[in-house]
Amino acid sequence: MWYYSEMHNPDFLPYRRGKRRWGLLLLAAFTVLAILGLALFQIPRINRAVTWRMDIALTYARMLLHPVSKLPTPAVSVQSGGALATETPLPATETPEPTATPLYTPTPTLVPTPIPERVQLTPPAYDETSDKQDWNNCGPATLALYLRYYGWKGDQFDISDVIKPTKDDRNVNVDELVYYVRTQSGWLNAEFRVGGDLDTLKKLIAAGVPVMIEETFKTDRQYWPDDDRWAGHYLLVTGYDDAAQQFTVHDSEIGPNQKIPYAELDKNWQSFNRVYIMAFPAEMQSTLESVLGENWDVETNRQNTLKASEQETISDPENAFAWFNYGTNLTYFERYNDAALAYDTARTIGLPGRMLRYQFGPFISYFHSLRTDDLMALTKFALEITRTSEEAMLWRGWGFYRQGNKEDALNLFRAALKIQPEYQDAFYAIDYVTNN
Repeated sequence: MWYYSEMHNPDFLPYRRGKRRWGLLLLAAFTVLAILGLALFQIPRINRAVTWRMDIALTYARMLLHPVSKLPTPAVSVQSGGALATETPLPATETPEPTATPLYTPTPTLVPTPIPERVQLTPPAYDETSDKQDWNNCGPATLALYLRYYGWKGDQFDISDVIKPTKDDRNVNVDELVYYVRTQSGWLNAEFRVGGDLDTLKKLIAAGVPVMIEETFKTDRQYWPDDDRWAGHYLLVTGYDDAAQQFTVHDSEIGPNQKIPYAELDKNWQSFNRVYIMAFPAEMQSTLESVLGENWDVETNRQNTLKASEQETISDPENAFAWFNYGTNLTYFERYNDAALAYDTARTIGLPGRMLRYQFGPFISYFHSLRTDDLMALTKFALEITRTSEEAMLWRGWGFYRQGNKEDALNLFRAALKIQPEYQDAFYAIDYVTNN
């Protein structure tokens, strides 16, 4: 009886040693499991699988605690139904009166050389381990495959380390991708244009140039209650088939050689102003100039796209993306008041929740048209949806500056630099606000 009671006395020496031994074994087991977990986490496929699931869980929890409503509509009711009544009309093209006797022999109308009914370019071999996009990395992953078409040596992480150093940065803009090609890829150049169409894509492919576009899709992952699952995505278009009425695309999420019907691609492409990126070696520039014609000139391309987007608001007045594109094209020409009205209509019809993760024309137009309340409402919403949007931080900072709050403005500009340390617009903003 004495022996039994002593064994179970916490002060009994053998008891304490046995308890310590079990504690050390448990600590060692946890340490081994932690090291094993960290080692497994370095495997790209496991890293991707774990990271996006953690992101979904954390985002869902945050949205449950702080619910986000739909994208704010303008305070003033807006009626859709065609081009803006208050806009400054584009100058009409005048047709000169014909002279009685021609002074020259008219140049015959040239008939374009028809392109093949089917073309399929061959991108580099796809390796799922290295080429499948990492978390929030479709832009760098798609561009990496594009550049390797020309023999570039590198991968998506070489690109994201430069233009997206913060992994949680959810968006890469087309101008950032073009910047990388021009400054980091050696002998290659890049251009982007807007207002593309299906014929332009086919002509470029027929000329031997794959085309990178930004479009939208429905994600299968619901990040918060009532998530509309609408998201932006990059694709590399590598082929077309008129008989089947479909393009062949490389999708960094799904895989290579995906088939997309012409009509579906155009519908998804519209929401990003039908922007397209062309990467090419210098000797191919003359070919691109010939294919694009007057749209090779940036200003002419923008004018043509403005006219086309205006026409879409007339032919399809309940299409929010048509109005959004119209606002974006007006913003390019600094017609901010008209652009704000176009964005008002798009917001009234209804836009997806993530729209302002990718495109920032409304921030610019509302700031310059002195509609600070709208700017603050939209940037607040954008940062609730995407906490790491340096663009939303920048323009919310400008909103605070407009309200006379320099301290909060500077804090947001500095926060934007933590996301993108090379963000030149934030450096300019800090300098301007500090000295004014």
